[in-house]
Amino acid sequence: MIAGPDAAPPVVPEAELDDLRRRLAGYRRVALPAGHGWERGTDGDVLAELVTHWHDAYDWREHEARLRNLPWVLTTDPTTPVRAIRTRGTGEGRPTVVLLHGWPDSVLRFTRVLPLLTDVDVVVPALPGFPFAAPVERGGLSAWDAGTAVAAALEELGVERYVLSAGDVGTDVAEAVAAQHPDRVAALHLTDVTQMRYLLDPPGDLTAEEAAFVERGHRWQAAEGAYGHEQSTRPHTLAVGLGDSPAGLAAWLVEKLRSWTDCAGDVGAVFSRDELLTWVTAYWTTGAIGTSFTPYVEASTQRRPGRILPPAVFTIFPHDLANPPRSWAERFFDVAGWQELEAGGHFAAWERPDEYAAGVRAALRLAEGTSPLRSGRVSSA
Repeated sequence: MIAGPDAAPPVVPEAELDDLRRRLAGYRRVALPAGHGWERGTDGDVLAELVTHWHDAYDWREHEARLRNLPWVLTTDPTTPVRAIRTRGTGEGRPTVVLLHGWPDSVLRFTRVLPLLTDVDVVVPALPGFPFAAPVERGGLSAWDAGTAVAAALEELGVERYVLSAGDVGTDVAEAVAAQHPDRVAALHLTDVTQMRYLLDPPGDLTAEEAAFVERGHRWQAAEGAYGHEQSTRPHTLAVGLGDSPAGLAAWLVEKLRSWTDCAGDVGAVFSRDELLTWVTAYWTTGAIGTSFTPYVEASTQRRPGRILPPAVFTIFPHDLANPPRSWAERFFDVAGWQELEAGGHFAAWERPDEYAAGVRAALRLAEGTSPLRSGRVSSA
């Protein structure tokens, strides 16, 4: 294991930042039919303003320095090394929480939660193929293989038992770890259930509530899921456009950061312009957009876990993509806790860090066996 500055993500060469600025200066705004705002995708006026700010005012070095100052570790497996943030809590016998991000984000998803978990040990892996990750031989990994890599990294770090907390692609990775090593996973904290399961032969004995969820999921896919279809079928074609044009990359990512958050249509209510650009620039400077598609394109061929054995706590945020009923989750998980909140969206750890941390602590209590968990609806106020 390597720790400290040598384990941090590398400094971006100044020549690469110069190239980014040149591309931004040469931005050619595409003519679009007027009067549609965000209805048909990223609003052209908003994108133009964001590109101007990116070129004129945004300072990657400021955000890079803060990121590199986090306590990074790097495992030494020659084929699948894992870079991760690792914070240490206070006191003896501390539990470990592993936070697993998704797409289109990175470890940045959890930076608002880390200050709320200072009493426990926390590991935040940069999933292989995503921003800040250590390079792996295959570029990107399926969720199943990423789970194998994360479990091996935790073993190298000397972490024998842990709580996994995840959403989006991170949920798939958490399921893979729990399926491969149920003895090591003390509990799960999840914000969603694997979304592909309502597309791949749903059970024939659905309740009315579950049938409504499956139908809702299909409607969501029809209206909002084109990105996933493209990323899972022709990812290399898409990656060329997004990896060569910073404006194109911003348009692709910012649309999701707006539509998947509980922001009432105003992405600025959740992200400042610099925060938006830091999430986008993370993909640009690491060149990770193409490899981050791997869990999508390999989802249909990876192993699918059966029933997940470790107990799970779910924190359901109302503006996530397509929320299932509890009975659906119980088909795949040992659901020990279920809470439905009144605010928050897909990036809950960023949007509602207090409520997210409360879900993590519910899973920690479950892992420790110190208190019973009751399901119910709780207010986020």
